[in-house]
Amino acid sequence: MSRRVEIVEVGPRDGLQNESAILEVDQKLAFIDRLRRAGARRIEVVSFVNPRRVPQMAGAEEIMAGLPAAEGLSRIGLVLNMKGWERAAAAGCEEANVVVCATDGFGVRNQGASVAEQMATLAAIAERRAAEGGPALSVTFSVAFGCPFDGEVSEDQVVALAREAGALGVPEIAIADTIGVADPWTVRRRISAVRAAAPEARLRVHFHDTRNTGLANAYAAVEAGVQVLDASCGGLGGCPFAPNATGNIGTEDLVYMLERAGFETGYDLGRLIETAQWMAEILGKPPAASVSRAGSFPNA
Repeated sequence: MSRRVEIVEVGPRDGLQNESAILEVDQKLAFIDRLRRAGARRIEVVSFVNPRRVPQMAGAEEIMAGLPAAEGLSRIGLVLNMKGWERAAAAGCEEANVVVCATDGFGVRNQGASVAEQMATLAAIAERRAAEGGPALSVTFSVAFGCPFDGEVSEDQVVALAREAGALGVPEIAIADTIGVADPWTVRRRISAVRAAAPEARLRVHFHDTRNTGLANAYAAVEAGVQVLDASCGGLGGCPFAPNATGNIGTEDLVYMLERAGFETGYDLGRLIETAQWMAEILGKPPAASVSRAGSFPNA
């Protein structure tokens, strides 16, 4: 087996946004640099949100200015609205990831907008990009498997959103288990349904490990043919607006599982572990990812 799986590193954004510690810009840049040296090529480096609501994400423009463009590196900025898109474009991001909540309950609390309003924003951003150019565009549908406020999220809800995004020409669609409630069988079915609804789009998945199903869900996604997965070094992460949501699947855990099975990821597992342990010292707590705690096998 030599199939390649692309891992999008989300530690600097989704990983840090739920931490009580607020890192300085230089610390964030050092984190990103370590991830680059560990093999990360698509990195969610910043979030263009209001720093008063998410102070952990302050300094987006400073981070972009301190992280020069480099061949083979895609600097991703998360955006929620047109102002965020404008900031991402002005800062020079190679990619802008627009987040749309799959439920009104989460959307109003997380972004102050209903699902319909968020989809209208996505359409406006797609139209503006087509007319003016700008970063590559992707969309992540958060709480695509379950919502802490509205409960179960049906396949039909997610399929309708994916179909609309596909019709807008969005080239990459991610479905996110923001609060970690999915199971592998539902993941398989939902991937199949989204693929049928938006056949031209590349699919990506984003799993949290709140209920210890993150890696099982990642396995199911890969078996279903998905080739792009999000992960966070050290298993950092969570959502400030989702009660009890814990971290993303650890990048080192995902790399270990995939490479043991013969997949290629382009990551250096040893450097990932070193980076996770370095960040753990800064945050003052051990890494959540199992491989950074137990070590690789066989040991180097």
